[in-house]
Amino acid sequence: MANFLDLIYALALLGATPYLAWQRFRSGKYRRGWWPKLTGWIPPRSSRLPCAWLHAVSVGEVLLLRPLLAQLRQHYPHWELVLTVGTETGYDLARRTFPDLTVCFAPFDFSWAIRNVFERLRPNLVILVELELWPNWLREAQRRQVPVAVINGRLSQHSYHGYRRLGRWFTHHLRCVQLWAVQNATYADRLRRLGVSPARIVVTGSLKFDGVATQRHQLRTVELAHLFGLTPPDSADKTELVWVAGSTQEPEETLVLQIYARLHARWPQLRLILVPRHQERFEHVARLIQQHGWPLLRRSSLSLPQPGSSQVPRGADASAAAPPPPGEKLHARKPPVILVDTLGELAAVWGLADVAFVGGSFGNRGGQNMLEPAALGVPVIFGPHVWNFQEIADELCRADAAIQVHSPHELEAVLVALLADAPRRQLLGQRARSFVVAHQGAVHRTVQALHPFFTKAALTDAA
Repeated sequence: MANFLDLIYALALLGATPYLAWQRFRSGKYRRGWWPKLTGWIPPRSSRLPCAWLHAVSVGEVLLLRPLLAQLRQHYPHWELVLTVGTETGYDLARRTFPDLTVCFAPFDFSWAIRNVFERLRPNLVILVELELWPNWLREAQRRQVPVAVINGRLSQHSYHGYRRLGRWFTHHLRCVQLWAVQNATYADRLRRLGVSPARIVVTGSLKFDGVATQRHQLRTVELAHLFGLTPPDSADKTELVWVAGSTQEPEETLVLQIYARLHARWPQLRLILVPRHQERFEHVARLIQQHGWPLLRRSSLSLPQPGSSQVPRGADASAAAPPPPGEKLHARKPPVILVDTLGELAAVWGLADVAFVGGSFGNRGGQNMLEPAALGVPVIFGPHVWNFQEIADELCRADAAIQVHSPHELEAVLVALLADAPRRQLLGQRARSFVVAHQGAVHRTVQALHPFFTKAALTDAA
């Protein structure tokens, strides 16, 4: 079976080669990590300490791990933690976020690559974030008697029906997982219907709730406000309104810029911050902003001054970088659209928003994480396509803590209503923050669910 899967993977990779080569040439993607992905030759682990191998696919999963890794380090200081990541952006973020952690590119599911990684890491426990299940990976863990745990697990209706069609072959691989720590009871029920033993399933809630800040007035948010020429959040001197459109993809930036032009004519104090989801699209979005006739302010052109310095941030003139004086008429000049063309700052940028649009919801991505702005008490709007966050989106809407729209026209109408009604914005934001706070605690429950595996593996290793 392993040889058959290797052949299927090889043919799939061969078929995708023209696309990968084009993307590499056009946008710079897929340039790094090929050797460890194809061969599994990652730096060998020299320590004799017990090891937990964590795997996160990309940026979102890496960010989820921050509070969990802090808890694991506190509870199990004698364990070595190794993190593998599937994408280049996720790898870069993981290296910055966890500088003291071993971070590697994850292997493809070729049998030889998986075998090499297991030999080099010698893990006592494998922890997969969400639902990253690969047959050779699971089979090798089972052969070596290394327990596998899925944390923050989710199983969409679409994936559930797909796995059912695979029948007993896939059910066998599901049984290789010893722990399913899932986000809600719906996912737990789907796993049971696929044949997973209820004894292996525990509902822990979503780690996304624990990994978000609930206070706007954070240092990074205040620093960004000064960089962008905005008033810090919750300031009594605030004169502008800020619309943040985050995690956007094609064609959302065009829709947002068209709507912004009409909104700005009515609210000259309205500022727009665009945060595209993918790094390779930054240049395209920068050109798009200018094509729509707006001045452009790029986050990458600005640098923070040294502590205690009164210098203007690099790349910004004094009028654009300094916070506006109280009562200044911002419509005296056409303000720049702010493009956040850096990674890992969206969580802080949300804190500047008076209204937030969460992207990926008018395109084909299935939505992005709407909990970050919600936790900060920002009125949240998202589009019709949110299947990746369907349960959270539904719960937010049922709690009157967010607004889902189904067309660009409806998006504009909702923005007009919110911009014209400060008390409604405040109420929607308060409900959103309360919703997030009420659902926190998943990190603690996940650590509790993992505890038997850490204890058993440590005892076995000591023996």
